[in-house]
Amino acid sequence: MRIMFVGDSMTIGSAGDYTWRYRMWQHLNASYGGPYKIVGPRTELYDPSADAPGSLAYGDPGFPARAQAHLAGWGEGWLHMAPLIGDAVRAGKADTLLISLGLIDLGFYTDAEQTAENVHRFLAAAREANPRVRAVLLPVIHNVRALNDPPFAAQCERFNELLAKAVAELGSASSPLLLASPPEGWDIDRDTYDGTHPNAEGEHRLAAAFADAMHQAWDVAGPYGPVVRG
Repeated sequence: MRIMFVGDSMTIGSAGDYTWRYRMWQHLNASYGGPYKIVGPRTELYDPSADAPGSLAYGDPGFPARAQAHLAGWGEGWLHMAPLIGDAVRAGKADTLLISLGLIDLGFYTDAEQTAENVHRFLAAAREANPRVRAVLLPVIHNVRALNDPPFAAQCERFNELLAKAVAELGSASSPLLLASPPEGWDIDRDTYDGTHPNAEGEHRLAAAFADAMHQAWDVAGPYGPVVRG
C-alpha cells in the first residue's frame, strides 16, 4: 500500500504541529500488518513566519522523514491539486489517496458546482496515472466562517452533496472511492485552535475519520482505537 495525503492547510499543518498525517502514521504502525509506504512530492509544514511552506519542525522530532511525505498546501484546494495529482501519483506510485479538500476552494476561489468539476478533473488525472488508484474523500467540515456566514455554509452543504454524488457515480470495482463520515463529534471550540485548523484533539478525530472508513470498507488496519489525547 502506497498512501498519499492530499489536502489544504488542515493537512499540511503549521510549524510545531503533529498533524493528522502523523496520527495516521502512528495508527498504521500499530494496527496494519502489511507493508506500506507514505509517498508524495512534499514534506514541509507551513511556516507562519515566512508565510510559506518550509518548516520541518514537527511536533514529534522523531517523526521520520520517510513518513512526512504529502501533497498538501496552505491555501490550496481542488483547484490547485487537480493539475498536480497525475504527476504526483505517477512519481510516487500511489495507490491510496486520503483527501481533505474543498474549504479553501469555497472560501476564495470557486462555488460548489465549480469545485465539484475540479473533483472530477482531479480523479480523472489520478486515474490516468494509475487506473487502479483508490481514494477516501472527506466532506468539507464547517469552520467558524460557516457558523457566521449562512451563504458560505450553504455552499459547503451543496458541495458536500455534490461530492457524495461524485463518489457514488465515479467509484468502481477497479478504482473504488469512499466518502468518509465527518469526524465524529467535531467541535470547533474543542478540536481547533482558531476555528478551522485542528489542534491535537482535532488531529486524532481527522485521522480516525479516514482510518475507520478504510477499516470498515476495505478491511485496512484496525479501527481507530482509544488513544491518549495530546
